[in-house]
Amino acid sequence: MSTDAQQGIGLNIVVGIIGGLLGGWVLSLLGVDVAGGGLIFSMLTAILGACILLFAVKAISGRR
Repeated sequence: MSTDAQQGIGLNIVVGIIGGLLGGWVLSLLGVDVAGGGLIFSMLTAILGACILLFAVKAISGRR
């Protein structure tokens, strides 16, 4: 989402954690079993959630 240089390591960690929670929540709403997915599935879930979070923040704040 091209925000790595702007955020720094602390905010990247926070976005990753919140993204993991958000991704797990979204996938559970879609009926996907997120508990037994394993390490790679958990990583992909967190990446998906972080992208959704960053997209929403950019849309709300109006930044590009």
